[in-house]
Amino acid sequence: MNINFKKATIADVSLIAQLAVSIWKKHYISIITLEQIDYMLEMMYSPASLSKQMEAGHAFTLVYSDKRPIGYISLNTTDEKKYFLNKFYIEVDDQAKGVGSALFQYVLSKMPTAETIELYVNRENYKSINFYFKHGFIIKEVVNNAIGNGFFMNDFIMIKKIK
Repeated sequence: MNINFKKATIADVSLIAQLAVSIWKKHYISIITLEQIDYMLEMMYSPASLSKQMEAGHAFTLVYSDKRPIGYISLNTTDEKKYFLNKFYIEVDDQAKGVGSALFQYVLSKMPTAETIELYVNRENYKSINFYFKHGFIIKEVVNNAIGNGFFMNDFIMIKKIK
């Protein structure tokens, strides 16, 4: 498996949206309902929403395996010290092969002044929680956020201290 990374641009929003649909419908179906998946995909992964996120300073990186797009990550910061990991997704069939770890290390290398990284992760998403534990994150807080249409995001806020 030959892994490559590419900084995403506005021209990549359709690709990111397609990856999101593929990944979310396989990964989250055992965690949340299909109705909530569809709602969240429309809310956060439509090309218009992704474009707004990029314009607001969210930096997306795409990951490729042998030229095949298999995932993406998105971070933002306001001060180059505290980062927020908004999105981190790898195709289900490509998970547990070191891709996520390689992508995470690549992104960390691009943030030399980072002191902390925070993220939200669904409390039932055990596979991802364990991945974050493996990479030095700890649980900071438990949150339940209403996101509309009667849906909630029942998450852990996790943090990794770098410096």
